[in-house]
Amino acid sequence: MKDVTLRQLRFLAEVVRTGSLAAAAEHLHLTAPAIAAQVRLLERAVGLALIERGPGGQRATEAGRLLVESSIRIDAELASCTERLETLRASGSGHVTLGAVSTAKYFAPFVLAAFKRAHPDVKIALRIGNRDEVLTLLENYEIDLAVMGRPPAGLEVEQATFGKHPYVIIAAPDSPLVLRQARTGRRLPLAEVLAEVVLAREHGSGTRLHLDSLFASVGQEPNIGMELSSNETIKQAVMAGMGVALISAHTIAGEVQDGRLAVLDVAGLPICRNWLVLRMARRAFSPTTTALWEFFLAEAGSQLPAIKIGNPPRSESAK
Repeated sequence: MKDVTLRQLRFLAEVVRTGSLAAAAEHLHLTAPAIAAQVRLLERAVGLALIERGPGGQRATEAGRLLVESSIRIDAELASCTERLETLRASGSGHVTLGAVSTAKYFAPFVLAAFKRAHPDVKIALRIGNRDEVLTLLENYEIDLAVMGRPPAGLEVEQATFGKHPYVIIAAPDSPLVLRQARTGRRLPLAEVLAEVVLAREHGSGTRLHLDSLFASVGQEPNIGMELSSNETIKQAVMAGMGVALISAHTIAGEVQDGRLAVLDVAGLPICRNWLVLRMARRAFSPTTTALWEFFLAEAGSQLPAIKIGNPPRSESAK
């Protein structure tokens, strides 16, 4: 493959991304025959077919996918090298991209704002997605660091804990459970709370895994009133009095402070997990990325929301 060029790899990647030679040529401001000729030269150098026609247009063969993945990594490394050179020329500047799972969007902007105050010349980008999306971005070098609660399996990463991540059960402020707890000052039994109609995240989400574990711990069949696909929808449904829900405490600070949601003081809760910041284990990092990594370890924990759980007991005997 000594005759392979970056230009050919980028042409192949664009054909695969757009699904056709014509679309790739239009995006690259070239002609389709010129793109096709370079892809043929690349196939000749590799000795394998790299694209094939499928129902949706041109798509990569297995060999083509390997080359496209390599092209993405090469471009990412070149971009990182360019950034490091820029940083050497202008100390304190640079660019960093953070990826975060959707639950982290409630505090990640505050962490980045604090980092920006300390490094005003740094350019920052934030990408929000579900866990699988963020891990894909990290693996493809499209983000520099990632924030999530569960470490990935099968991906070589370096990870560090920067704060606690509690899960709590919420209810509408006028629900019978909240009123009873305010009256008695006692912690609620978990089995009693889970006997209520429970609003749940979809299967496969981290929150749903925690909820299923709670049901198993008390030996109850799940009393799921509705499955919802986002924290925001869960919160709105609880506020409407449709049931109780297990949710990350870091997603509800504003609603609890405003009195629109109440956090139940339940025996065995909160469930405490950790927030993690991750980076690819074998990737070379720019000084800017390293600075954000170190900032997460030193300062991000102070940016996590704090909430009040339940109501304090009236006396020791009331416990």
